[in-house]
Amino acid sequence: MNKRINIAIIGASGYTGAELIRILLNHPNANLVALTGDSQAGKPIGEVYPHLRHKNLPDLVTLEQVDFSGVELVFCCLPHGTTQTVIAGLPQHVKIIDLSADFRLADVETYAKWYGHAHQAVELQKEAVYGLTEHARAQVRNARLVANPGCYPTSALLPLLPLVGAGAIDASNIIIDAKSGVSGAGRSAKQANLFTEIDGGMSAYGIAAHRHAPEIEQGLGIAAKSPVTVTFTPHLIPMNRGMLSTIYVQLAAGKTAADLQSILQKTYADEPFVHVLTEGQSPSTHSVRGTNDCAISVFQDRVAGRAIIVSAIDNLVKGASGQAVQNMNVMYGLPETEGLALTAIFP
Repeated sequence: MNKRINIAIIGASGYTGAELIRILLNHPNANLVALTGDSQAGKPIGEVYPHLRHKNLPDLVTLEQVDFSGVELVFCCLPHGTTQTVIAGLPQHVKIIDLSADFRLADVETYAKWYGHAHQAVELQKEAVYGLTEHARAQVRNARLVANPGCYPTSALLPLLPLVGAGAIDASNIIIDAKSGVSGAGRSAKQANLFTEIDGGMSAYGIAAHRHAPEIEQGLGIAAKSPVTVTFTPHLIPMNRGMLSTIYVQLAAGKTAADLQSILQKTYADEPFVHVLTEGQSPSTHSVRGTNDCAISVFQDRVAGRAIIVSAIDNLVKGASGQAVQNMNVMYGLPETEGLALTAIFP
């Protein structure tokens, strides 16, 4: 496909919007025709993000100022709880990839329970496809609306889905200890995210109540063909970007850590972005920083019958904007790596 896709980014002034711009500037099929950011409307994007100066990009405008008649694809990067009515109001010819949580949970009652308000686009939810690309290509290919997965669910589901689906682990005994850089909290000013509040320390948050828990459980429940409940605790660490999930699992009868390693290697052998490391190697956020990669390793626990899985992603790329572009490539029949051949930034 040589045609360029006319793209609008709604909410371009946030971190995921800026990361989308960075990636799409190097995508041969992407034509950025509109960038919205209501609070920054009227400003050049380079004034909001100086690293985007001199890139010949459209200025930020309000949503109402966008002429969607010539737009083919919308990336929606608005905060959770604000996206449903916006997407419901877009023209039918526009394809949408939503980076918020507003369409990730298929059950609207579960959504209402975890997000504190009723779903505002119930009919639209029925057509939304959960876009964990490696496990949903066929559905993404034919979708109009793709719900881009959350960062924590991406880091957990990529290693766990094949293992639960193969019955290699006990789906009722999964513990996910995950750590994220501060960019995962977004760009809006919050006291808890000030440099002096986070530097030199680490803290858990959303304990037993984080909204990504039902998203993880939804995916695992589908793989297990029965409801799954996990123990999930996220932590904030004082770095800009990166996510490391350490996952503790109970092996199924007769299974070993080597079996888990083999299942993951076979599942992802031909995947360009998921890398199962050799025995004894441990993922680092440094090795995936700035890329759309997920690095996974498996270790035998010293506790009999248990294994430890470690996965690393960049929360802004594979956990958000990079995966969104990967889904765009699938939707338009493009090579999945188009625009995403990114080398990690090190040091």
